[in-house]
Amino acid sequence: ELAIQHSFSRKGCPYDNACIESFHAILKKEEVHHVRYLNFEGAKLALFRYIEGWYNRKRIHGSIGYMTPQAFEDQARKSA
Repeated sequence: ELAIQHSFSRKGCPYDNACIESFHAILKKEEVHHVRYLNFEGAKLALFRYIEGWYNRKRIHGSIGYMTPQAFEDQARKSA
């Protein structure tokens, strides 16, 4: 009725969300469990800084040839 699409994995298929679950695990290990957020806005800003400042721009990822996500995206743009 509202045209809402469920975003979780299909029934019986645990691999659909494997990469986002991996990201959440890394986010918790590297950021969330080391910081005490004072309020929602502070948490939102800290998580944005972690994702955009570290995770996407400096942290290498084995699944994309040990490049940063930003470098991988830049390379893909040049190739297109």
